[in-house]
Amino acid sequence: MDTSVRTGPTGDCRAAALGELRRSIRDDGGLPERAGGGFSPAATAWATLAFTLAAQDASLALRTTERLAKAQQPDGRVTVAAGNTAAVWPTPLALLAWQVTGSFPERRDRAERFLLSVSGVVEETRDTIVVGHDTTLRGWPWVLETHSWVEPTALAVIALRRAGRAAHPRVQEGVRLLLDRQLAGGGWNYGNTTVYGTQLVPQVDATGVALAALAGSAPSERVAPSCAWLESALPGVRTPFSLSWGIIGLSAWVRRPESAAAWVDESFSLAGRYGGYDTSHLALLLVARETGGPFSP
Repeated sequence: MDTSVRTGPTGDCRAAALGELRRSIRDDGGLPERAGGGFSPAATAWATLAFTLAAQDASLALRTTERLAKAQQPDGRVTVAAGNTAAVWPTPLALLAWQVTGSFPERRDRAERFLLSVSGVVEETRDTIVVGHDTTLRGWPWVLETHSWVEPTALAVIALRRAGRAAHPRVQEGVRLLLDRQLAGGGWNYGNTTVYGTQLVPQVDATGVALAALAGSAPSERVAPSCAWLESALPGVRTPFSLSWGIIGLSAWVRRPESAAAWVDESFSLAGRYGGYDTSHLALLLVARETGGPFSP
């Protein structure tokens, strides 16, 4: 990958980051997470969203969505790697990429049906001593045959809501799961509220993705403490994944920070300290820099 967004202030960070993504496209149309790596469905989906929201050449998004279509399996899933059929969490990301580009309607339908047919493992007998959340609610897992977690559930809710499935019982249950996993003082951890009686601490990225999923599906007073917590925490955050989801989550509730674009540019300029960002993180920063995007209700 090019180093133009990795070393110190760059001037037009947005243009430099888009240029790096363009140069990262493989001959097969997909993108890797790191330079020289293999095709990553998640990185390719995020890059597609970045290209589309930044109004880049439509041929870029066409190439990347075509590569995602080739990666989809007959039942609709898109997996993290060809040999890992259980890690299905990239499916809603691929669905979002096809949605924002208006491409591959049959692939979208197939992905929707797959997401509506799977869920995380539930525990009908709740052990409230061990965990504080409702283990009977079905969301979505990172990997099939495992428990539901905040981020994959939120991504599935976002993609299915954009598909017009907001009223579907599975999506409604996903919303209830996210609300159930909200911490008492506001915000979300990655999937639990308490463990053995100890309340977990909120995380910026988990809070942002949950808020993005709940926009338009939950009353504002229900998530107000989480928005307030995120607004207080986000000014001190510059890591790309957390900063991006924090901005996206607040933007979905029309509480986008005035300094959002400046924070994103600062995060771009700090990339060299960490040896460069993964493709997904670079693209996610670009998505967060754009107003609205695919995460508004």
